[in-house]
Amino acid sequence: MDDTMFDIDDYLTRLGHSGPRPAATLETLRVLHKRHLMTVPFDNFLNEERGTAIWDGVDIDVDTVYKEVVTGGRGGVCYELNGLFRALLGALGFEVVVLSAGVRGADGAFGPDMEHLFNGVRVDGEWYLADVGYSGPSLIEPVRVAEEPQEQYGTHFRVLAADDGFHYLERRPRDGEWAVIHRFRLKPRDFSEWLDASNPELDAYARMLAANVTYIRGRALENGQMTLTGRRLLTVEDGRETVRVLVKQPDLDAVLKTILLQD
Repeated sequence: MDDTMFDIDDYLTRLGHSGPRPAATLETLRVLHKRHLMTVPFDNFLNEERGTAIWDGVDIDVDTVYKEVVTGGRGGVCYELNGLFRALLGALGFEVVVLSAGVRGADGAFGPDMEHLFNGVRVDGEWYLADVGYSGPSLIEPVRVAEEPQEQYGTHFRVLAADDGFHYLERRPRDGEWAVIHRFRLKPRDFSEWLDASNPELDAYARMLAANVTYIRGRALENGQMTLTGRRLLTVEDGRETVRVLVKQPDLDAVLKTILLQD
């Protein structure tokens, strides 16, 4: 195998799959989605040098990103991780499209509609959200586009369609209330919408991010997630959330190693 090239069988092995290539079923999607989030961490550390050109690489070179992220183990951002996963799913025979969302901030406002890139997968006539490129806390397994709550390891998710044309992905931890993660339109996106079209709102958002870089790292656990935003660590286990501020450098270093699989 040439480790500089995207390799389906190597990819599957790294995600813990053994044997023949799996069929394009909902169970395959569920297993690979969770294993991806546990095996390939989110890490936005390159955003500082990308500056306002943060979305220039949205249409990834699969071989290059595979070498750096999967083989090299550096972690990646939404369009890199979901781009790799989309290539894998497509090679396995899934129907998969690019979707985008505006993430809800702490103040309740939403970012630009094309701020976050993820995947929509249609299985047996139903759409599922497949997102292995969100730092968390969010879904660990695919979420069906439906209003009824779907439980994942103590946390519930649902997707509500609104009159404004958006779908809203909501999350409820075990002892908490429903809260919106992001809003999206259930329509396939084209990379030209990022690369060629005029997007004043997205450009302004990129300038804001470049001026206020915050390092975010995240990875799924068997029963939850760890999300490190600066020095604030949010851990979700069996739907229960705990928050720590890592004041001491050795504590921060240890958590970084755990999330980025550098032990």
